Amino acid sequence: MQPGVTLADLDGNQFLANVAACTGVYAAAMRPPEEQLPGRHTIMERHAGNAAFRAVAAITVPDGGVPSAGAPATGAAAERGMAAGGRSAGRAQAGAAPRLVGFAYGFHSAAGQWWHDVVIRAAAGTLGARAAVDWFGDSLEIAEVHVLPSYQGRGTGLAMMLRLTAGRPERAAVLSTMDAETRARRLYHGLGFIDLLTRFEFPGTDLPYAIMGAPLPLPGASSRPTRPGRPSRW
Repeated sequence: MQPGVTLADLDGNQFLANVAACTGVYAAAMRPPEEQLPGRHTIMERHAGNAAFRAVAAITVPDGGVPSAGAPATGAAAERGMAAGGRSAGRAQAGAAPRLVGFAYGFHSAAGQWWHDVVIRAAAGTLGARAAVDWFGDSLEIAEVHVLPSYQGRGTGLAMMLRLTAGRPERAAVLSTMDAETRARRLYHGLGFIDLLTRFEFPGTDLPYAIMGAPLPLPGASSRPTRPGRPSRW
């Protein structure tokens, strides 16, 4: 991972405190229609309440400041690094406001969750019921992995994936990504993910996705779980 970028772990409450900044990173990385952003913000808020939720933030601190544990990202507009709605407990020195440049999160995938239910049904029809349960019955759903465009291709996504999956008790990690030769797809393949379903279309969309899975632990991931720092007050 490039110098000047550090990772920090967030629990559900810490993630919620910074979900606006995460939405900004998502917008910069994915460039969705602006009218879709409120819905994405709501989805991320809902995900934070899922069982065994864990998030990882990639941050920089201008002027050599070092953020304190558990305070990786303020409620900043991600592309500007400006405070929005509170003081950052992560400032190590005056003027050194942390800037969020990437984030990833996941949680225990379970029946009753929209993605899980849609995908496991499709997998059962294509792979067979037993294979579907093997992959999705005890899995970490990696829901979002995003890095600002100017920080992509420098190892940030890889570092976040390894940190996010470290010490997880689930049998496998699963995710969906665009069914194309993207940088993200190459990253996942390099981490041992295989294509379980391709040309998959979620209800309400006509975009082709790949559903991917990898046994845990991922190659190179720590066997020790990571823990968030103290809850930040912003």
